[in-house]
Amino acid sequence: MVGCNCAVCLSTNPRNHRYRCSILVGTPQGNLLIDTAPELRLQLLREKVRSVEAVLFTHYHADHLFGLDDVRPLCRYLGGPMPLYCTGEVEDKIRQSFPYAFAREAEHLPAGYIPKLMFRQITEDPFTILGQRVVPIPLIHANFNVFGYRIGDVAYCTDVNRFPERSWPLLRGLQVLVLDALRHKPHPGHLSVDEALAIIARVKPARAYLTHIAHELDHETTNHQLPPGVELAYDGLQFEF
Repeated sequence: MVGCNCAVCLSTNPRNHRYRCSILVGTPQGNLLIDTAPELRLQLLREKVRSVEAVLFTHYHADHLFGLDDVRPLCRYLGGPMPLYCTGEVEDKIRQSFPYAFAREAEHLPAGYIPKLMFRQITEDPFTILGQRVVPIPLIHANFNVFGYRIGDVAYCTDVNRFPERSWPLLRGLQVLVLDALRHKPHPGHLSVDEALAIIARVKPARAYLTHIAHELDHETTNHQLPPGVELAYDGLQFEF
């Protein structure tokens, strides 16, 4: 947290050093990036990611969107525009936030000068990216429209404080649930740790990782307080599914 001198912000434990949320799903047909956090360039360099074949957005908030310009070199390596899978609402916000990428004079600029982007509009219906079936999970994030996503037996649900009734069946039979848990104190747009644990107890995944973590949660201290099969996510976390 900028300007904060709390124990977590001053911690030497690298798992207390947190960028904003982006995740990468590796598939036989390429890498799927979910959200473009403001630290995206640093994340891709840290993890030595050489290519991304598609981007999928959960919603349009700045902490999940404003690294989009950093797909510029990836577009050049891709050899064409980067496909962006998102709702029409998110597309409108992207066009407003990055107008230079869609200006008429930008059409003739070579890849690498600006991010070359093309939209693939999604709804609540399942769809396919890079050979993977993706199931959108509608989420309530204060007053905003957000999607979580299920791929196989893994669900990623960040930025949520409540699940609509129609979303509960989409969480059945999970092996891994990655779930928002901002802090211990309740928040109007995010789950608290206790609220997240109640959802995990209902869904019963084999494993659960808590994400979108604020600086109130020390990694080691919080992990020791969590039930078996649940732990805090951390930057660089990887698992196979």
